[in-house]
Amino acid sequence: MTSITTSAVDTPSRRSIERACDDTAILVLVVVAVIAGFTFRDYGLGWDDYTHAEYADLLLKMYGSGFRDTSALSFANLYMYGGGFDMAAALLHKVIPLELFETRRLLGAIVGIIGFTVNWRLARRVGGPLAGLAALLLLALCPTFYGHMFMNPKDAPFAVAMIILMLGLVRLVEEYPHPTPRTVLITGLGAGLSIGSRVLGGLALLYALIGFMPLLIEEVRTKDARDAIKRFAQTAYTLLPGLILGYLVMGLIWPWSIIAPNHPFLAVTYFSHFFEKPWKEMFDGALVSVPDMPWSYLPTLFALQLPEVLLALTVAGVGGTFIALVRKDVSGRRKTILLMLALAAVLPIAIAIVKRPALYNGIRHFIFVIPPMTVLAGLAFARGMEKLGENRRTWQPAALALFLFGLLLPLGEMIRLHPYQYTHFNHIAGTVRGADDHYMLDYWGLAFKQASDGLHEQLDAQHLSPPPGRKWKVAVCGPQRPAQVALGPDFTIGWDSHAADFAMTLGEFYCKGLSAPVMVEIKRDDVVFARVYDIRGRTISSLLSIPPP
Repeated sequence: MTSITTSAVDTPSRRSIERACDDTAILVLVVVAVIAGFTFRDYGLGWDDYTHAEYADLLLKMYGSGFRDTSALSFANLYMYGGGFDMAAALLHKVIPLELFETRRLLGAIVGIIGFTVNWRLARRVGGPLAGLAALLLLALCPTFYGHMFMNPKDAPFAVAMIILMLGLVRLVEEYPHPTPRTVLITGLGAGLSIGSRVLGGLALLYALIGFMPLLIEEVRTKDARDAIKRFAQTAYTLLPGLILGYLVMGLIWPWSIIAPNHPFLAVTYFSHFFEKPWKEMFDGALVSVPDMPWSYLPTLFALQLPEVLLALTVAGVGGTFIALVRKDVSGRRKTILLMLALAAVLPIAIAIVKRPALYNGIRHFIFVIPPMTVLAGLAFARGMEKLGENRRTWQPAALALFLFGLLLPLGEMIRLHPYQYTHFNHIAGTVRGADDHYMLDYWGLAFKQASDGLHEQLDAQHLSPPPGRKWKVAVCGPQRPAQVALGPDFTIGWDSHAADFAMTLGEFYCKGLSAPVMVEIKRDDVVFARVYDIRGRTISSLLSIPPP
């Protein structure tokens, strides 16, 4: 076990452990890819899928018409987001024999696996093979991130873009002040993809500016200030081709952003204020208007939804970063890398706590901080194993066993929750069973796919047919278009429950439990995610338990 540390002695046993870590990481990526390939069809549509598919069609129509058709630039509020993922899915759909929404799920899995790979390489570059493997396992077994990668068309691709940008920034620090063309390319591509996905990608500029301070301070101390400024300016000049590439990529996937120079700033202003009619969501057992969520919203949900092992190691990683910042034996280059990673993991949450924007749908808008968290956690684990190797060598197997046990907890929950991994709550919260009455679970409405499949099976098993001259009518409490796609053309859906044959409802607080026979019930861990009721011959006044917003 001594060879599992990151000892500076280059021994054959150390090389074999490094190779074993890398081989295991590759095996993990292959296993995740195979599982995703077999299960991506299981993930239903969410509230936004249909609208994003429409946005992709409008963007492609705009490019295909030579910018004569510009309706995409005023479509809902999506023109203030990039449409790179949506366009890629629409184009992929044209060349592979899958339905459009299956293609979107497949592409989400591909993008997620790219994110796993880049995050592994980033952690490996910063902390060595063991840190890289640990970070990969922590991210792949983070149910929130894994679940979102299949069905979140904005936040998951944005998170992957931010990983790519962070890899470019880390390489930039390592090669400072003479970045290689590859580093310039990665940095520019990451910047274009991240800001082109969500304007929030501009936060990376803060990570870089603040993060570079330890390196610049060291440069000023070891060289004169004029030389330090000259080297910094030289690096900035070298990055210009990458920034130009990033601007072009941003414009390609977010065309509205380059029509006028101030459009990205307008997007920042727009999203800094709540832009819809407020509604209420469940938080800590109470219904709270989304613009009025308490400052504790994000810290609470991160503490309750991330795996326990990731939480503990992230705290250790952030703490280790601040310790490194005050140590004189740590180079400015190393301090800068660690500080950038720590800022990427905690600064967005800290800003939200201070600014208190409208918060809703759990932590989905902030999943881009999870990858840097796993990198810091991987570094903390590798450093801990190294320290044990130096001082308590016999404790290493116990620490490794504890780490593996920590990974088994979310793995078991992921298997039990499939395909609703994104609803995960950890054992601190009492899993989804303990969280059900206090927080929202399936806020995307993914369970309508399984509920629709179950209704089809029941109708076939009972040999039921719709009344002559019309289709089955289904009243839906939840996302309408996903329900229609899942049910298919033989059904008519709507809100009106008076003339409906069946009622399909989510297991969320805003859907009423009905006094009617239950035909289909979708449950995980004894928690109801969706139900289908037989309401033929019954009078149901409403499916909502609260008035609509």
